[in-house]
Amino acid sequence: MIKISKIALVALLIGTMGATVASADAGKGQKLYSKKLKKVCGFNGGVFAKKHTQDQWESIKDAGKLKAEIEKICPKVNEKKALKDKYMKDYYDFFYNFASDSGNIPSC
Repeated sequence: MIKISKIALVALLIGTMGATVASADAGKGQKLYSKKLKKVCGFNGGVFAKKHTQDQWESIKDAGKLKAEIEKICPKVNEKKALKDKYMKDYYDFFYNFASDSGNIPSC
C-alpha cells in the first residue's frame, strides 16, 4: 500500500511540473516582445497589446491568426526569428493581459 502511494505521489508531482512548464507566461511574452519585436515595430509592448481588447485577442488566437495579426501590426517583423510557433502562446498571454480593456500597464 505504501509503495502504491509513493508511486501515485511521484506521478502527481511529475504531472504538476509538466503542466507548469507547458503553460504560457505573460512575463515571458513581454520579454520576447522586448527582445524580438519592440525595435522592429517601433513602439513598446503596451502600445502593441492595446491595439485590441481581451475578447479581440482571444478571437484572433482562436481563429489561428495571431501570427498574421502581428505581421499586420508590425509589417517589418522577421517571421523566422520572431514568430516561431513556440513563442505564440507567450505572446498571446502578454497581449491578452495588457489589452486595451485590461487596465494593466506593462513595463516594457
